[in-house]
Amino acid sequence: MLLVYTHKITPRVKYVFKHIVARILGVPVSFTTTIETFIAHDSLKISYTKQPLSHEIFIRSHDLLFEQGLSDLDIHVHDWEDTKGFFPAGDKSVLQYDIFAASFYLLSRFEEYLPHVKDEYGRFTAEESLAFKNGFLQQPIVDIWAYKFKKVLQDHYPGFTFPKRNYHVKPVIDVPMAYDFKQKGIMRSIGGTLGDLFTFKFKKLYHRYLVLFGLKRDPYDTFKYILNKQKQSQFKFIFFFLIGDYSTYDKNININKASFVSLIKHVSDYSIVGLKASFFSLTNFKVLKKEKEKIETVINTSLIASRNSFSKLNLPESYRNLVELEIPEDYTMGFVNHIGFRAGTCTPFFFYDLDYEVQTPLKVFSYNLLDYSLLKVNSLLDKKKVLLEIIHQIKSVNGLFVPVFHNYTFSDIERWQGFKELFNLIIESPNET
Repeated sequence: MLLVYTHKITPRVKYVFKHIVARILGVPVSFTTTIETFIAHDSLKISYTKQPLSHEIFIRSHDLLFEQGLSDLDIHVHDWEDTKGFFPAGDKSVLQYDIFAASFYLLSRFEEYLPHVKDEYGRFTAEESLAFKNGFLQQPIVDIWAYKFKKVLQDHYPGFTFPKRNYHVKPVIDVPMAYDFKQKGIMRSIGGTLGDLFTFKFKKLYHRYLVLFGLKRDPYDTFKYILNKQKQSQFKFIFFFLIGDYSTYDKNININKASFVSLIKHVSDYSIVGLKASFFSLTNFKVLKKEKEKIETVINTSLIASRNSFSKLNLPESYRNLVELEIPEDYTMGFVNHIGFRAGTCTPFFFYDLDYEVQTPLKVFSYNLLDYSLLKVNSLLDKKKVLLEIIHQIKSVNGLFVPVFHNYTFSDIERWQGFKELFNLIIESPNET
C-alpha cells in the first residue's frame, strides 16, 4: 500500500490518487495528515504538500486539489522528456510537475465547464481543448505520468513488486440505424424513393427495391458478420442501439417492430447491449428514463451502459442523469473528428462532479477513435499507420483501447472500403508484440 501524507485530505486528492495509484498502477492507496503515522509506515510512501518533511519522496502540491468549485487557472504547458507537463512543482519535488493536479484537471473535464465555443450540435470540440492546442491529444498523458511516478517509486523501493496490467480492447458497435431500407414503413420508404429520384441516385433506388423485395441483404445488416468476429475474439463487444422516437436527428427503426426487437435480443445473446440515448433525451430526463425502461424490457436485464447520440455531452447534466438512473457506465466521452484522449487517459475513470465536489458511481469509458475520424485520412495505408500509432500509444502504458465502429461501417458501401481490415487489425492487436 502507498501512504500519502498531505496537509489536507480532500475529495479531489482522494479521487485523483486513486485513479493514478490504484487503477493505473494497481496499488492500494491511503492518506494521512498525521506525521507520526507517516513515519511509522514501512512500505511505499510519499508526501504531497507544500514542503518536504525530511528526505522522503516529495511532490509539491498545486492548490487545485485543495480548492472547491471552478477557478480561472493560468496554465502553461511545457515539454517534459517524451511528453508534456503543466503545474510546475519546483526543485525539491521528485517530479518536475504536479501530475496529480494536472491529471485532475483533465479527468474532471474542468475545461468543459469553462466558457468555450461549441459546434453546430452543441458539442465541446477537440480544437477547444488544452490537449489539442498543446499537441498532446494523441497521448494517454495521465497514464504516461503515472508510469513516471511508478519509476520514482521503483527507484526508492526496489524490493516492491508492482502488479502488471495488460493492454486490452473493448470494441463499441454503434447502431443509430439498424437497416438502411428494411423495416422503415410505407411512408418512409416512399419518401426515400422520391429522395433517390430527385437526387438522381438511381443505383441506390435499384438496391432499395432489391432489398425491399427480399432479393438482397440490407447494406446496414452486418450483424451476422460482426457477431462472427465477436465469437472469434477474446473479448466481448458492446452494441449501442438507438430506440428513441423518429426525429430530425434520430432515424432508427421503430422499437415496436417485432423484427427490430428480435435483432436486439439476438445480439444480446452474444454481446453486451447498451442504450444509444436519442438526441432529445439528452435534454429531457423523462425521455431518457423511458428509453432506459424500453431497452431493459427488450434485453430482460438491467441496463449497464449508455452512449449519447452524436457523442454529445452536456456536463454535468448528462452524467448526473445517468447517475440518477443508476446506469453504471458511459461511452460518450471522446471526439468525433479527432483520434485521441479527450480526458487524457486510456483507463476507465469515475465522473467527478465539480459542483458537488464528489466522485460519482458512473464509470466513464472514454473512446479513443470513432470510425468517422479515419475517413479524413486518405489512403488505406495511411489509415493503418494512424491506427497503429494510437494502438502503440495505448500499449506503451498497457491501457484499454476503446474504438467505436458503426454497423454500416462493415457494409460494402464505397466510403467504408477497407474498414473491415482496420477492425481486424484492432481486434488482433492484443496478440501482436
